[in-house]
Amino acid sequence: MIVESRNAVIEAAEWSLDELVPEKLDDAIAALDRAVGALEARRKELGPEIDGGTLLALLEEYERLVADAWKLSAWTSLAFAADTQSDEALARRNRTEQALTEIQNRTLFLTLWWQELGDDDCARLVLRLQGAGASADLVFFLSDLRRLAPYRLDERSEQIVNLKDQDGVSGVLTLYSMITNAFGFTPAIEEAEAKERPLTRDELMSYAYSTEPAEREAAYRELHRVYGEQAKVLGQMYVHRVQDWYNENVRLRGYRSPINVRNVANDVPDEAVETLLGVVGEGAGIFQRYFRLKASWLGRDRLRRFDLYAPIASSSASVSYGEAVPMVLDTFAGFSGQLAAHARRVFDERHIDARQRRGKKGGAFCATVLPELTPWVLVNYSNRLRDVTTLAHELGHAVHSMMAADHSVLTQHPSLPLAETASVFAEMLVIERLLEERKDDPLAQRELLAAAIDDLYATILRQAFFVRYELEAHEAIRRGAQLEELHEIYWRQLEQQFGDSVELDPGFRREWVSIPHIYSTPFYCYAYTFGQLLVLALYQRYREQGEAFVPGYLELLSFGGAERPQKILERSGVDVTDLGFWLGGMAVVEEMIGRLESIEVPES
Repeated sequence: MIVESRNAVIEAAEWSLDELVPEKLDDAIAALDRAVGALEARRKELGPEIDGGTLLALLEEYERLVADAWKLSAWTSLAFAADTQSDEALARRNRTEQALTEIQNRTLFLTLWWQELGDDDCARLVLRLQGAGASADLVFFLSDLRRLAPYRLDERSEQIVNLKDQDGVSGVLTLYSMITNAFGFTPAIEEAEAKERPLTRDELMSYAYSTEPAEREAAYRELHRVYGEQAKVLGQMYVHRVQDWYNENVRLRGYRSPINVRNVANDVPDEAVETLLGVVGEGAGIFQRYFRLKASWLGRDRLRRFDLYAPIASSSASVSYGEAVPMVLDTFAGFSGQLAAHARRVFDERHIDARQRRGKKGGAFCATVLPELTPWVLVNYSNRLRDVTTLAHELGHAVHSMMAADHSVLTQHPSLPLAETASVFAEMLVIERLLEERKDDPLAQRELLAAAIDDLYATILRQAFFVRYELEAHEAIRRGAQLEELHEIYWRQLEQQFGDSVELDPGFRREWVSIPHIYSTPFYCYAYTFGQLLVLALYQRYREQGEAFVPGYLELLSFGGAERPQKILERSGVDVTDLGFWLGGMAVVEEMIGRLESIEVPES
């Protein structure tokens, strides 16, 4: 069944934030201030002997306050993402962040009180809460807070950290975003669009998928030139970020290591992440086999790094935004009508911003604000085939949130590695759809399957090696490493990643300063690797089980963040500490490469 999409809705392609916009920012902040004051006035009621009804009322008051704060924060941050060069949007965002930092400081007492209680007192209070009718979400929220208790500081110290971050490391990250989003690129490319005006990063990197080797090389050289001119500044920002991360989290809070901070936040054991990164590192040869195959298709003895995402057909497929939307919605409907209906809401409610423009935040993301609100999706659509899968990816995030909409604002969001489950699964559905539609065309099959493996490389191997770089870089910076040493570490990681299968240009030594995730969310990137390998295993089960697989998968999504990730996955028979599980995911990649090798394309 084709899910129809209204042309007007599709072509709008810019989001509406009307549901988030307050009448006046000052009034909204003042209302939050009053709500915080009311909560603070009840602080004296906290204690081991508090009755269940009173504690429940306090928690529900806190829950409403969090929801109101997130809604206001979402408005200012999404407006800024739509136009990072707007002084007004920046001023609103900064004003809101400052106010919310103060609110966060003033409400710390509640969560800190809970974390400082003894285990026996907590157990008694949970029973009282349940007797008073507390939801399972609130009980889980409190349980999860206890998990983080060993790493919390006293209330005054937490307040100081929050205040210092606002104009400290958070200011550094804002400057990184503003500097890099303002970059304009002028590659040595003859195409009219590239000559008429400076390009955005997304526009520039669309040439990395060009059929012309010279355009691919020109795109990367221009990327490295522009970032390279600011490498000292961007590199120094990274040094400050890394030092702040270590000083706060390891020295003050007591985490075992810099990456342990992310693992604890994700509720994933260190051992599972170490196993994951080890398996992927050892499996680099699987992708190197593909790179050698791709080099032969391109008529080269050795693949250049410039050519990593080169299309292998003589012409690259193009899919307009108006074609992509109904295709993705129809694909979702073929799997589950419920998922398709959720995804359609993003378009019907104008919660998507798809059009490229200068100053708009690059890349793509999905922002979940509140359980009762349809998430907002940002993409930079440029009619490439992979833009279709990016659209599916972000819509996958949106439907994941909507499947978990019955939960509290405090428990709707899944743990970071599981947050990629629906998004990557959605990509796989669309890839299989595109392959099926072209089953009688071996050239198109090869092109699509190669593009899929290109994406697997980008989400498995590339992301894992970002984290491997971070592990070395964080340690080196603590030893006082200079910028040149950080470049050298990155270069060694590239050599390990590609072996002798890819010819590396020296410009890639500085590539790391152009990777925003290592600045904004250290060690985030293994979540992509985790999510991709997890989904490959789940998708294989779907192919084996068919419709019988769907109910269990939807249940997995419906948990959101209201259960520990290991328990959620155990219900699906997954043990994330099992070496064999991750090897199984890599085996699926190897099978896909073998499938690609078997395609016979007639000589033209």
